[in-house]
Formats: sequence, C-alpha cells, structure tokens
Amino acid sequence: MATTVMVLNGPNLNLLGTREPEIYGTDTLESIEAACRKRAQGLGLNIEFRQTNNEGELVDWVQEASRSVQALIVNAGAYTHTSVALLDALLATDIPVVEVHLSNIHQRDEFRQHSYVSKAAEGMICGFGGIGYELALEALAKRLGTILEA
Repeated sequence: MATTVMVLNGPNLNLLGTREPEIYGTDTLESIEAACRKRAQGLGLNIEFRQTNNEGELVDWVQEASRSVQALIVNAGAYTHTSVALLDALLATDIPVVEVHLSNIHQRDEFRQHSYVSKAAEGMICGFGGIGYELALEALAKRLGTILEA
C-alpha cells in the first residue's frame, strides 16, 4: 500500500502569486503543488493536494483524511486563527498532522499569532514560503519511514 499524505489549503491560497507577494511570496499554489509532487516522489510518498475557500469543506476533508491517508499537511489560511470546527476535526484524527504557513505568523498581526491548528499538529513550519510544504513532507516521510533518497 502506498503511503499518501493529504495536503490541505484554506481560503485565499488560490490567490498565491498575486495576493500580497511581499508577505506570501510569488510562488503560485500550482507551483507549490508541482514542487511537492516532485519532492514526494523522491520520499516514497503520494500526495493529494487540495484547496478550498470553504470551512465546512476543509473539515470534511480532514475527516476523510483520517480514513484514507497516512498523514496530513494543513495550511488553513485564515481558518488557522478562527476555526474551532477545524481544530475539533483535526483532534479526531489519528494520523500525524503538520501545520504549514508561508509567512512567519509570529511576526504578523497579533490575531494571526494564535493557531487553533497547532493544538492538533505534531509540528509547525512557518516563514519559509513554499518550501515549507517540502520541509513538511520530509518530516512526515521520516516519521512514516518512507524516505527513499537522502
């Protein structure tokens, strides 16, 4: 059975590349997905990469992940700071969760410094732009024992 990681992206991440590039960088979500697919292959992982602007859909995907994949990467966007429903769904999973943010949320507005996702995540990677997703994949590959290359 192939080891699969679901990569979930929340609201407005579909606007990457054009939305506040001084904060979020110039990578598009499509280019981040392509880099993740390439890195995942070298790590012995498959990925399912998704984005939604809808909180309920994100919660549904987390619930689906707990039944269908071995790990989860979550960049919940603004729902990071507001969604108890997302936290509850993440806490109900029994798979490893890594939280990713493109910017360093601890250097941002005070309301962005609190993360509901963190309570359910094994770790957080923030402030490294799109490469943070690849770092999350590497951490999960090590945790899941799938690394094929150094």
